[in-house]
Amino acid sequence: MTKIVGLMPARMAASRFPGKPLFELCGRPMLEHCFHRAALFPRWDVLAVCTCDQEIADFSQSKGFPAIWTANTHTRALDRVAEAAAKCGVDLADDDIVVCVQGDEPMMRPEMIEAVVKPFDDDPAVKGTMLGVHIVDEELWRNPDIVKIVHDLAGNVLYTSRAPIPYAKQFSPELGARRVGGIFGFRWAALKWFTGTPESPLEKKESCDSNRIPDNGWFQRLAPFPAVTYFSVDSPADADLVEGAMRADPYWGKY
Repeated sequence: MTKIVGLMPARMAASRFPGKPLFELCGRPMLEHCFHRAALFPRWDVLAVCTCDQEIADFSQSKGFPAIWTANTHTRALDRVAEAAAKCGVDLADDDIVVCVQGDEPMMRPEMIEAVVKPFDDDPAVKGTMLGVHIVDEELWRNPDIVKIVHDLAGNVLYTSRAPIPYAKQFSPELGARRVGGIFGFRWAALKWFTGTPESPLEKKESCDSNRIPDNGWFQRLAPFPAVTYFSVDSPADADLVEGAMRADPYWGKY
């Protein structure tokens, strides 16, 4: 039976927003929202926070969230996740699934995790998946903080960019643009390959580490998801917007 391990990377020293994982939204630290929402997905063999910060480890312990200690030298979430996966207490086979669930997506839904896992269930050849949320708002499409996805007819992710892609003279929801949703799945063998492979040219140019994969000749599979109210938190200024949206969210009050 294929095992599914969920890992939530979190660190206090984020360059744009120090202390973000423990920033309070609706009276609870962001990490708490993320963990409880991820825990609503029923198929985890392991779900744990992975961190290099004692403050986050202590908070996780106080809430009963498993926490895995990682090195403080990681600059990318997937490198932290790979280290944690090797220490997660489960003997992972190469075709088992490791899911990176970002700790700054407090409006994630368990259906999003299900969408990321489904391509693995459907096709044993799938090595990696990426949540792609439909963009129906032109402002999101043009926002360089939002990473957009171009994929082929089979759902293979060809390219990710901070530019408004696919290009169109005039935006419309029918363009089918999608954005990276902060949840990624990998076969364990593919994640080990990814973290052991040097940065690629397009990865550096776009500041999108997912481009390391097509640059090296294989593809993640898109995990499509319909447009929903779904905000990341990039600065304290986002708090009012996110709090208002969370209180209207169907999962508010379920944890």
